[in-house]
Amino acid sequence: MATPARILGIDPGLNRTGWGVIESAGGKMACIEAGVIRVPAGELPDRLAFILAGLRVVIDATRPSRASVEKVFVNVNPQATLLLGQARGAAICAAVGAGLPVREHTALQVKQAVVGYGKASKEQVQAMVQRLLGLAEPPPTDAADALACAVCDLHAERLVALGGSLLSAASRGRRSRNAWRSRGARLLG
Repeated sequence: MATPARILGIDPGLNRTGWGVIESAGGKMACIEAGVIRVPAGELPDRLAFILAGLRVVIDATRPSRASVEKVFVNVNPQATLLLGQARGAAICAAVGAGLPVREHTALQVKQAVVGYGKASKEQVQAMVQRLLGLAEPPPTDAADALACAVCDLHAERLVALGGSLLSAASRGRRSRNAWRSRGARLLG
């Protein structure tokens, strides 16, 4: 039996950093816990330290086996993109500092994996996360985005595993076809 996967999804932000932990066992997903780190106003280094410390607490409490972080998209405002990148860096450092492998997914990949449409609205992501994880109510948008990132990571892992199985089956199929061809050549020749 496969070991359950416990994935921490992170939606980094300088004002609010969403986080969510899911667990997958036996083909079923469940939300372990989710929330939002509300970052107080202040100097940038203090805000980044707050994100780092907050995620360390989350990691210590939930014990994930890996982390998934949403990639930064290039915004029309380069300054905002740089600031978001720094919040992302603090989130990645928290995960790596705890010894977690980190995977990254674009917002388009996350929405595609959860909603089936890469340009889905925040409300659509919330509704699908609620449905996929069997939650009583939709989580806050930042937590929903983080949970969606974790779900995307789980789906990506399953696709990679399925791809390996398909490649292995295709390889077995080629060997089998080649055996039949050589056996047929011997019979004909």
